[in-house]
Amino acid sequence: MKNILGYFLTPFFHFYYGLMLIVFHPIQVSAHFLCGDQARKKVVDALNLFLIYGLYMMGCKVSFKGFEKIPDKRPVIIVSNHQSMYDIPAVVWGFRNHYPKFISKIELSSNLPSISYNLKHGKSALIDRKNKTQAVKEIFKLGQLIQEKNYAACIFPEGTRSKNGQVKKFMSAGISTLLLAAPSAVIIPFVIDGHCQLMYKGLFPLKFGQEITYTALDPVEPKDQPVEELVNRLQAIIEKALNHNN
Repeated sequence: MKNILGYFLTPFFHFYYGLMLIVFHPIQVSAHFLCGDQARKKVVDALNLFLIYGLYMMGCKVSFKGFEKIPDKRPVIIVSNHQSMYDIPAVVWGFRNHYPKFISKIELSSNLPSISYNLKHGKSALIDRKNKTQAVKEIFKLGQLIQEKNYAACIFPEGTRSKNGQVKKFMSAGISTLLLAAPSAVIIPFVIDGHCQLMYKGLFPLKFGQEITYTALDPVEPKDQPVEELVNRLQAIIEKALNHNN
């Protein structure tokens, strides 16, 4: 029965997801133009909440855990595993009190309703993966922003999505640059669990009834730890949490 529901409901889910992005785009632009960035942010928060609600259409059981652990009045570096395009709404909504920014490939900064406008005007780091100098400059600028404003920056150190849920080797360069620019930042390991299983056959069909959890783990103080050791530790923490959930 779940397989049948997966085939039947997946097209409705994708239609809903795309519709939300299209509907909220002019609302976001208008809010920004008429009322400023905070109003635009509230629209983005609402959009991502609606996108998360869409998972219930697929019978998903969604839970957010551990967000009460995040320190206030500190810059935050969110270090997360990366499973699918559905990861982003969880970060935006879960960390909304910290105004999360992203490190994103520059190709996403155009032609995507709602998403591209938010990346550009939300001051995320838009990097050209073929231009290392440009990428470092953008990430450093993002680090300076979160240091100044006590915002959050989200990085997926695997670089690309894991299709099978196995965490890929974390790369240290982006985290190192953020820490250099935001020396007072605290790191929050963030565990996304269930998106790979949801997309067990790609975009069609999605799995009906999948349990999905978004967990903010205990804060990690970078202190004076060597970056490679720190990054390896963060990967181990996230992998342990994933294995415990499964």
